[in-house]
Amino acid sequence: MSRWLKKRSGKTGLSPGSLVHIGERLTERTRITVLNYDEAHIEEKEIITASECGQFRDRPTVTWIHINGIHDVQALEELGTIFGLHPLTQEDILNSDQRPKMEDFCEYIYVVLKAFHSSNDQANEIHSEQISIILGRTFVISFQERETDIFRPVRERIRAGKGRLRKSGADYLAYALIDSIVDNYFTILEQAGERIEVLEESLIKSPSAEILQAIQTLKREMIFLRKTVWPLREAISSLERTGCHLVQESTDVYLKDIYDHTI
Repeated sequence: MSRWLKKRSGKTGLSPGSLVHIGERLTERTRITVLNYDEAHIEEKEIITASECGQFRDRPTVTWIHINGIHDVQALEELGTIFGLHPLTQEDILNSDQRPKMEDFCEYIYVVLKAFHSSNDQANEIHSEQISIILGRTFVISFQERETDIFRPVRERIRAGKGRLRKSGADYLAYALIDSIVDNYFTILEQAGERIEVLEESLIKSPSAEILQAIQTLKREMIFLRKTVWPLREAISSLERTGCHLVQESTDVYLKDIYDHTI
């Protein structure tokens, strides 16, 4: 159960907007990658410092800045200065115990949600991480706690130049990232279903204390999944109905599709 809980005591007594990382440090260092593209060209590279992102601030092309590791407060402050991120947004990015939500700051939209991963051991337990997405006029910034390949399909589609991604704006890229996370929920649910079948069979053949413990673990995971997906419905619905100039009307139908998936 402890892996679902984060210690907030480090922020006790601090003023709102104070930047303190809450959660486990899941990467050794913060890694920043940039994908800048339009329909005809693509530029992909890894950069050393967050300040280098300033060169992409006002480009007419679409820029996707992805940060692995949210513990680097200085890097986040630099990005916040470059892209005009509110101190409360920066605070939420560092707090990995956030509830899924959407906030419209006029100049950008902030979306936070959870991604799930199954452990590679025999227990196949579910682990979560927080992902924050900033949607601006020509850029998307995504923050991820650990280095996983959850966005690999999106990168491959951009590189291949197939589909709508290279022809669309930053709002469609943000949709594609959210959709990739939600699609992974179905994989997690299928794996959970398989675990349930195995437990049921074991319970009938040879009931034991170990099986009871496995049932309790699975029950906690299912409760956590429900508590995570439930507010995500509201966040996606708010994003769909925001009326913000950053989300084009042509993207609304795709957001409706994500909403249907969360249902």
